[in-house]
Amino acid sequence: MPPVEERDCSLIIPAYNEEERIQAFLRDLLTFDGEVIIVADGTDSTADIVAAFLRSYPDRDIRCLSFATRLGKGGGTIAGMKAATRSCIGFCDADGSTSVAEMKRLFSRLESADVVIGSRWLAGSVIPVRQGILRRFQSRLFNLIIRLLFGLAYSDTQCGAKVFRAGVLAAVLDEVASTGFEFDVELLWRAEMAGYIIMEEPIEWSDRGGSSVGLKDALMMLLGLLRIRVQ
Repeated sequence: MPPVEERDCSLIIPAYNEEERIQAFLRDLLTFDGEVIIVADGTDSTADIVAAFLRSYPDRDIRCLSFATRLGKGGGTIAGMKAATRSCIGFCDADGSTSVAEMKRLFSRLESADVVIGSRWLAGSVIPVRQGILRRFQSRLFNLIIRLLFGLAYSDTQCGAKVFRAGVLAAVLDEVASTGFEFDVELLWRAEMAGYIIMEEPIEWSDRGGSSVGLKDALMMLLGLLRIRVQ
């Protein structure tokens, strides 16, 4: 596969009601030499904060897509992916749990695969600040359910750090029905079913706290996955 240049990469940041956490991440995004697309679909001032920040950096290839209605984590990511213009496209969380430097490293691994996903559970991962024990238990249980339902052998499908060659998304994205947090699983499943090479990579990741994902979201993810599997 051809080498990956940073300027040929698009980084998508789904940002639902992230006014309390996105400010710190914006400066890190200035170190990215590719295209950055922030998708703000909440009810707070996230879009205004991003717009005010970008006015000081008009030369940077960073833009914000603002939506008045909730798109969901998957829906927001899809909107950003469809607006992306580069040959490699990735996404990460707006809280900065995965740094831009780590996303650059994942993009570089696309020299050896069609899809690269960050994993907090592989040997070699670095987790300076871990999630609480309950969240980690939920993560392992969710991973087991995914293995049983979809046969996906990856250790961490829910880490918010994934990169793709644009051709993969062009081939499978229109088949993806999920707009919630289960989006990651369906996207990986459809890419694997299509025969693309998916590589899992240890990652440096830190829990930032303040996550809006609760028990209701976990149940909705599970129901969403069941709907996908019985289609």
